[in-house]
Amino acid sequence: MHIDELERYWLIIVAAVMGVFFAALLAGLLIFGVRLPSTPDSSYFVNPLALADEFGAPGLRDMGNGQYTAQIIAQMWSFDLGSDETYKQYFETKYPGTTYAKVDASNQVIHIPVGSTVTFRITSRDVTHGFIIERHNANIEVVPGHIGQITAKFEVPGEFRILCHEYCGRGHQQMHALIVVEEA
Repeated sequence: MHIDELERYWLIIVAAVMGVFFAALLAGLLIFGVRLPSTPDSSYFVNPLALADEFGAPGLRDMGNGQYTAQIIAQMWSFDLGSDETYKQYFETKYPGTTYAKVDASNQVIHIPVGSTVTFRITSRDVTHGFIIERHNANIEVVPGHIGQITAKFEVPGEFRILCHEYCGRGHQQMHALIVVEEA
């Protein structure tokens, strides 16, 4: 079978480009750990009208060994991170044996030590919101009725903003919070 010389060059170029794309996919999978989202089970759904059951006390919970769980409710136009005084007793009652971590709700700030791994469980009370942590690969769309879960490790001290990156109404630009990573 005869293939024209110009067609042969184009076949080689297309094959090389496809090889580069395939290599990039493999590098993302093997080196950077990029994974496709899995099919959620029923534990990832919550009734937005009954958030008190699952998210009765939003806030940060110290799970020990540098592990934290943050339950957050996104709502127009803020992230409800909980507060120390209001929810401390609730956490100690609902989660015996765990220590309640420090959250400053008046400023929408979470304080954690360097080296902490935080699992964020977040849902929306009203409309679709976004949740992204600057300088981290933590980016999730927050949909009413669904519980988004993402984990981030904070290895350097500093301040990291949490931003809403989905337009959620006229106060969208004010929807932010802060994570302060402090030396232990």
